[in-house]
Amino acid sequence: MHPLATLITSGSSGLIANVVPFSLRTGPDGDVLCAHLAKANEQTADLSEQTAALVMFQGPQAYVTPSWYPTKQEHGRVVPTWNYVIVQAWGIPRVIDDREWIHDQLTELTAAHESKRTEPWSIEDAPKDFIEAQMKGIVGLEIPIDRLEGKWKASQNQPIPNRIGVAQGLKDDGHRALATEVITRASDS
Repeated sequence: MHPLATLITSGSSGLIANVVPFSLRTGPDGDVLCAHLAKANEQTADLSEQTAALVMFQGPQAYVTPSWYPTKQEHGRVVPTWNYVIVQAWGIPRVIDDREWIHDQLTELTAAHESKRTEPWSIEDAPKDFIEAQMKGIVGLEIPIDRLEGKWKASQNQPIPNRIGVAQGLKDDGHRALATEVITRASDS
């Protein structure tokens, strides 16, 4: 649902973060995050060092105003905050410089995002020599997931009336997915 993630590495080039779209492949040996990035990207060299990488997927997020808390009228001891949902994945990256692997990853990523369109675009829609030239400038990336952790702040620290107020405020502001998280997390406690 939120495939664009921040890829964070720490290697010879220092601490580097890039935003990269990922796909997930599952198999008998576990889950693997797959992506591609430019060969010229300085992070590519650090990824080749095979030190741990962190991939952070950010889900719905939004500012929460104290005005949504009914307790504001009662005692005024409220402050603004931010609600969010994130997933973090750690693993040792593998850089892949294989034309067929890259083509498959590009096809998979594109198909996943074009599938709901009435006339989905595919790699075969572009001239083959153009795609080949583009692929020469990128490398593939696999990160087998060693550790996965979800984190959220969905007003779970607030009393039920405040959670209901936050959910309604988020919904009114167009943050329906996060409003659903606030309600879901309220029923978990």
